[in-house]
Amino acid sequence: MANFLCVCLSSTIQKTIVFNKVRLTEVNRSTSYRLDASGKAINTARILTQIHPESTISICPLGENNAALFDELALRDNMYIDYVTIPGFTRECCTLLDMENHTTTELVVGEPAVNLTENQYKKIESEFLKKIKSKLEYADYVLLAGSRPVFWEKDIYARIAKMCLDEGKIFLADFHGQDLQTTLDCCTPSIIKINQEEFEATFYQGKKLSEAELKDSIIEKSSQLKNMIIITRGTEETFAADKGDFYTCPIIKLEPVNTTACGDSFNAGFLHELSISNDFELALKEGTWCAAQNALCQCPGSVRTNI
Repeated sequence: MANFLCVCLSSTIQKTIVFNKVRLTEVNRSTSYRLDASGKAINTARILTQIHPESTISICPLGENNAALFDELALRDNMYIDYVTIPGFTRECCTLLDMENHTTTELVVGEPAVNLTENQYKKIESEFLKKIKSKLEYADYVLLAGSRPVFWEKDIYARIAKMCLDEGKIFLADFHGQDLQTTLDCCTPSIIKINQEEFEATFYQGKKLSEAELKDSIIEKSSQLKNMIIITRGTEETFAADKGDFYTCPIIKLEPVNTTACGDSFNAGFLHELSISNDFELALKEGTWCAAQNALCQCPGSVRTNI
């Protein structure tokens, strides 16, 4: 079985708060809440750990003031987290679940302001990259997902991607915009997985593409890069291409509990199935199944409704 390394630069302590119904401008009293170690790559790691225990290592930065809480939450879910500490707090975000209307409202708190000297930053960056390097011997697949906090250098995603690809790892990039463009200037991720809005913003200055234009664009870009590109489209079927060969995959329709981390869950299922069968179409289906299972769970990044 394959092993996975999940790299996250935007670690999050996620508070999921459950309401019978959310009413704006009124006092809303919750029925329950939960705390989880989160962030895009961390959510993916949780599902990979559920599917195949002890297969996954995550590396992330944690604010020194609440790193212990994050670590405790990760251990509760049997996730192995290696981390570097940064000044201040790991960011915290809230998800509001409206059980009557089956809606999810995510309140993303801005990244904590971190004022680092050049020497402090270089020390943190060096330690972070060394941790990734040391784990590459263990990993077959590497996922780098999520936004880049402003205190990291603008080319850090590109350098991480190149390090992994130079070591012969299969590298999935789930980030967009300038970070993806900078990465493509120096190397080509094995897999690019983003949503339609992110694809349009990265390659078409935000222009809305028709289905036909999107299909042609994915085929052209995947053929040009000789890689896999996957575009999730919310409630519409997924579009994807493998070295120019086009695929679609229908979503699974259901009444959701929590749609947070459905894209991260897709990544987990996709990578796991790809590692087993090396079948792109089957991997798309497994990713879709994991995303649907996650939507039925209160925990972000889970295929188990009982945790």
